[in-house]
Amino acid sequence: MSIRITCIRKDSGNHENPHTAISELGWKNESTGATGRKTRIEMYDWISVSGNRAYVTDGKGNTADLIPAETAKGTKYVKTKPDATPDDNLLKLEEC
Repeated sequence: MSIRITCIRKDSGNHENPHTAISELGWKNESTGATGRKTRIEMYDWISVSGNRAYVTDGKGNTADLIPAETAKGTKYVKTKPDATPDDNLLKLEEC
């Protein structure tokens, strides 16, 4: 299954990196029109364990896939796969 990430929700406080501040990700299945939200950990598992695809689309229609990652302390999170831009496309999304 493939979904487009439409927004993110961040919690406040100190975090190991900006990605671990993401508490929820809003998504849309563009094939079915279904929408929903997953926590950061649910999205990590959905991609890494289940082998599903999640991606971010920018204003020009370019896509960047999400990949699972872990901090040195073992905190699980997702980020976009490196592409031509130095910015992380996921962190640029609007708040849910």
